[in-house]
This record gives sequence, structure tokens and C-alpha cells, in this order.
Amino acid sequence: MPRGCFITGTDTDCGKTEVALGLMQLLQARGYRVLGMKPVAAGAERRAEGLRNGDALRIQAQASARMAYRLVNPWLFEPAIAPHLAAARAGVVIGFPQIRQAFQTLMKHSDRLVLEGAGGWRVPLGKDRSIADLAVMLGLPVVLVVGLKLGCINHALLTSDAILASGLPFAGWVANQLDPGMQEREGNLEALRERIPAPLIGVIPWLERPDPKTIAACLALPAFG
Repeated sequence: MPRGCFITGTDTDCGKTEVALGLMQLLQARGYRVLGMKPVAAGAERRAEGLRNGDALRIQAQASARMAYRLVNPWLFEPAIAPHLAAARAGVVIGFPQIRQAFQTLMKHSDRLVLEGAGGWRVPLGKDRSIADLAVMLGLPVVLVVGLKLGCINHALLTSDAILASGLPFAGWVANQLDPGMQEREGNLEALRERIPAPLIGVIPWLERPDPKTIAACLALPAFG
């Protein structure tokens, strides 16, 4: 049985981190030792202990055990730009071996591992690598977060097709309402249900202040759990 999942999204700021934290909370409520990981992040602030990404810190804090930040977030860049551009600016290449090593360490210390990608499924990580290639390397089932807003159907279906083409298990998708005044919300949901060949495992209403427990109450466990 797979022991984790890879969370991707239709776009930046579609709610991947909130869903990751909610799934971690839900798994913890079922009695699992749960760790989280954000392999690549761009956008950080300088602290006494070094650069830190806010989403990665939240994932680290939600975990069932305190793990070193370098394991939770092996690749971190200060500017909030596309990861491959941030890496080029820093004069480095985002290497997968460091991510694989951190991933294997976290797997040894957990019952379930929740990983969050960066941006969308095809975000570049270098000249010939993307988030999709990273997910394939790790081999985990994929959970897609769809940010419900005008235009989401096209983004969601294109991403769904790309996930299926990767050969990875498509464990489910989550609809996360981004626009509090979205018109035809139910019509959009129905269109997506009919066209995405994976189970809908959660519908999250627009929340002014989302928190892991509230998100967890909106979710069902994907196939890995």
C-alpha cells in the first residue's frame, strides 16, 4: 500500500498547502504518525536560523514529530519566482538526489507522508525537469487541488490529463473555493465530476481563515489511506 501522496494543483495559490495540512490533520486523527514535505519552495524570509518558507514551516509544525527543516524543504530559494528561475539566479541546479534522500528519511519516521508540490503540475525545475518528473521519481499517488474560480474547468482538465499521462495513480481531487462570490459553483463542480476520472475527496467552501481542523472536516482520505 502506498504510504503517502503527492499534492499538486491547478495553479499557484489554489490551496495546496491548506489541503496538505488538512490531510495531515485527518490522518493524525485516524492514529497515523504523519510527516509532511515541500521538496522545492521559492519565496522565503531570512531568519536567525537561515532562509525559511512560510508554507514549509506550517507543514513542519503540523507533523507528528519534529523533523529538521532541511528534510522538510530540501530546496529553498529567497525570491518568490518560478523555481527554475530562482535556481538559475542562484547559480545552482535543483538536484533530485537530495530530495530522494530526504524523502526516504521521512518515510522511515512516519506511517504516512504528505508532499506538496510547487505551483502547478508542469512547473519547471530546470532545463528538462518539472514538478511532474519529481512526482514520478517519488512514485506516490497524486491528489489534485482545483481552485474553484472562473476558468477552473480548463485548468483542471488539462492537469488531470497530464497526471493520467504520467502513469502515476490519480488518487483523487479536491475542490477548493477561492472566489466567495463564484457564480455557478455547483454547475462547475458537476462539470468537473463528470470529466475528471478520479474520486472527488473533498469540497472546501470559501473560508476567510482556513485551519487544518476545518479543512480536515471537508475531506475524505484518498486511496493511500
